[in-house]
Amino acid sequence: MNNEIGEDKKEEIIKACEELYKKTSFKDITIKGIGEQGKFSRTSIYYYFQTKEEIFLALFTKEYEKWIKDLEELYSKNEEISKENFADKLAKTIEKRKNLLKLLSMNMYDMEENSRIEELIKFKTAYGKSVEMVRKCIDKFLKDMSEEEKDKFIFSFFPFMYGIYPYAEVTEKQKEAMEKAKVPFKFQTIYEITYNGLLKLLK
Repeated sequence: MNNEIGEDKKEEIIKACEELYKKTSFKDITIKGIGEQGKFSRTSIYYYFQTKEEIFLALFTKEYEKWIKDLEELYSKNEEISKENFADKLAKTIEKRKNLLKLLSMNMYDMEENSRIEELIKFKTAYGKSVEMVRKCIDKFLKDMSEEEKDKFIFSFFPFMYGIYPYAEVTEKQKEAMEKAKVPFKFQTIYEITYNGLLKLLK
């Protein structure tokens, strides 16, 4: 099969999964459902992906690649900026990537465990490039930070990202449960959570 045609078909499958993910949860999505969404057979899906988790991992990879482009733009279009300005601009790149945050909040262990090593390497490569690009931005904009402080920031910021989506995207059912459980809750947007978290990490 022509490589270009093959890549186009993979993109269609990933896109069908993404569209389905907007309407239903990860656990309720099946290979059959993805096929119905994209109007192609399960056999054609299995030609490219062995499991549902592999399709989600490919979607995850695409989301990292989109974020990397945003980070590259942040890097190339700015010169000297303050910590506050850096936090603002970095938070805005995160705000645009709601799907990336949603995927981060899922059980990544199962997703990675149920994917072939070659698919996992593609994903880890995209993830690694995003870490590299954030580090590149820090090196350019925050020259007063020591190497140790930069490392601490990187290894705090990326785990911090895992918790953004569940706090910013709260369902009515969750709100009701928290009210009845008397758990205090203040709604914050993705940008607000990210910006405030970044400011604390940068101090």
